[in-house]
Amino acid sequence: MTQDVTYRPLGAPDLDAAAALHADAFATLGERGWTSREMAELLAAPGVAGCLASGLDGTAAGFALLRTAADEAELLTIAVRPTCRRQGIARRLLKVVIALARDRGARSLFLEVGADNPGARALYDQIGFRTVGRRAAYYIRSGGPPADAVVMRLALD
Repeated sequence: MTQDVTYRPLGAPDLDAAAALHADAFATLGERGWTSREMAELLAAPGVAGCLASGLDGTAAGFALLRTAADEAELLTIAVRPTCRRQGIARRLLKVVIALARDRGARSLFLEVGADNPGARALYDQIGFRTVGRRAAYYIRSGGPPADAVVMRLALD
């Protein structure tokens, strides 16, 4: 499916679809998805941008949100529709985000990922992110104990 996916900036008209996708993507982890209002507030903030991955039929397949400040960037979230996973969409979204962070002058890109999310952690390791910290009980999980967040950094220079 990767070749049948287009990538473009995430905008206000995409936020309802992105919120539904986020809820769907994170439900398997027992996490609450972000609302379209929360995403709109983020996108309105200085330094925040997003990228949307869509199938040829226009259906949102995934998206990512990035915030840059000075010479650092943070991947705020990345989500891929469960039925679209393992097709290279997250990897391509990450490459777009990395390029955008570099274009904005960032020298480092940070992210937080659940310690209980081995698939995402493996992808970040493959891209070159390195663990630089941990936040205990950071992610609230419905029906289970909170999960630690692993803080990772990618050098961009």
